[in-house]
Amino acid sequence: MPCFTQTVAGHGSPYAAAEAANTSHRVIMRSDDTSVAILDKHDAPPRQSVHGAALPAATLHFHEKITANNKEYLGVHPVVAVESHRQNLATLITKALQSLPDAPSASDDPSSTIRVRAGSGWTRKRKPDLVSVTRGPGMRSCLAAGIDTAKGLAVGWQVPVVGVNHMQAHALTPRLVSAMAPNSTPVVEPAFPFLSLLVSGGHTLLLHSTGLIDHTVLATTSDMAIGDAVDKMARVVVPTEIIRQSDEIMYGRLLEQFAFPLGEEEHAYAAPATRKDELARNITRWGWAIGAPLAETRSGSKSKSMEYSFSGLGSAVKRIADNAGAVLGIDERKDLAREAMRLAFEHLASRVVIALEKLRAKNVNSDLGIGTLVVSGGVASNSYLRTILRSFLDVRGFSHMQLSFPPPSLCTDNAAMIAWAGIETFEAGWESKLDMTALRKWSLDPRAGDGGILGVGSWKKIESNR
Repeated sequence: MPCFTQTVAGHGSPYAAAEAANTSHRVIMRSDDTSVAILDKHDAPPRQSVHGAALPAATLHFHEKITANNKEYLGVHPVVAVESHRQNLATLITKALQSLPDAPSASDDPSSTIRVRAGSGWTRKRKPDLVSVTRGPGMRSCLAAGIDTAKGLAVGWQVPVVGVNHMQAHALTPRLVSAMAPNSTPVVEPAFPFLSLLVSGGHTLLLHSTGLIDHTVLATTSDMAIGDAVDKMARVVVPTEIIRQSDEIMYGRLLEQFAFPLGEEEHAYAAPATRKDELARNITRWGWAIGAPLAETRSGSKSKSMEYSFSGLGSAVKRIADNAGAVLGIDERKDLAREAMRLAFEHLASRVVIALEKLRAKNVNSDLGIGTLVVSGGVASNSYLRTILRSFLDVRGFSHMQLSFPPPSLCTDNAAMIAWAGIETFEAGWESKLDMTALRKWSLDPRAGDGGILGVGSWKKIESNR
């Protein structure tokens, strides 16, 4: 029987919440996004085929998102975000229900169907099997909008609900992409274990993902998230008139477009061959240079510590712009944008390489066992990051590592990924209790103080198949 999931999500800046119902329907809201999706995960591997063509393991029937208008605030305003969720969520759910698969015409089990309004009449649709919703981490006021709606749907339909950690959902997104691709095998890729680099406006995490709910934190930021840093640098570097004329509120995307208007053909990047080369300052044609993050003690622990730091990089960019003042022209601004992104993304790549070197040292007499680096989150849509990571891994002796980036539409917070994470969690034997509440902080690592994904309470072990 296909797993049909509906997800409603509510995000706090920069986080997300979502609900899912087991007919592969999902709805998701970010702090400034309200999003709904219907995802259908099909049963019975190996996958059936039609006329010799393999069918995907999952089908996305509906996926739509409405973003709150936060432009005048140059970022997400919590009150505006919550009001947008409450204004748009019910409308999106109503629209999504039209995309539910039709109920079998000869269905003798009315409990497995729901009535959905169709024009001036009604039609029968298959009832979702599961509701999945983002529980955290994020702004609780935004998350609560999605969670309360998810509980209502779960009670009304009498189906389970799964509260999802949206950072876990980012790590699992490539598996969703794999499941939606036509394939003759039932295997969803990437298989565990793999490394996960989760990069967004609220998080910077490097994880050793060994299972669905087992993600060891290898490195995290000690100050600000990479997406927050890139957004702030964009507001300094990108000319004001370009920001004003654009409808884009993801300023990191504007920074990339400004720095590389022709796209990847302008990257012209070669990774530094050694750590010493990586830390060397690049003196530009304008006479300024920016130091790599955590490079102040080249022979000390900081330059090789498993942590990320972006606040100093942002301060250096602002200082260069302030010193130049009105004479900071377009060409210098583009060079500053490119240099800032290069250093930020090399900083990400350096910790990936250090982690792989440590894992290789532990497995000196055996295969490393890790062949994939998953890169997900809003910043993963940046093509320059992809260029730098690929070059870095190739030059530093890890050319065998495959990079797994979701398509740009699934890099940012979205309902489909919450649906998929809810389905995988449910199939692993877990559902949420109806007393679950939103979580501002929620670790992925079971060794963390809160116990990780299953350590926060309000979980129920599924005793038998429904």
